[in-house]
Amino acid sequence: MSTPQSRTPQEVFADHGRRLGTGDLDLISENYAEDAVFVTPEGVLTGRAGVREGIGRLLADLPDAEWHLTPQFAGDVLFLQWAATDGVHEVTDGVDTFVFRDGLISAQTVRYTLTDRTA
Repeated sequence: MSTPQSRTPQEVFADHGRRLGTGDLDLISENYAEDAVFVTPEGVLTGRAGVREGIGRLLADLPDAEWHLTPQFAGDVLFLQWAATDGVHEVTDGVDTFVFRDGLISAQTVRYTLTDRTA
């Protein structure tokens, strides 16, 4: 088993995806540095508590969604374009940036437009 410091950004991101699938915000936040920043158009959330809040909003917006990801890694940075759909909502313009440090996520930006599929 690898220690957090020995994981590559690709390994961290793969683990992040597995943890997101559980919906367990505490488990998900363990992949983030204790001093992580989570930046959204609404503001900056800090620490693992901020990560839990920000990801909680995303998961609440898109419960049981089907995700389509297009990751582009450049060293310790990941640019992620994504789309997601569930029974009611969809996102077609999701964009995140991740910064990795010591086998954890140290920063993430999140931006997406949630639209109603039933309208």
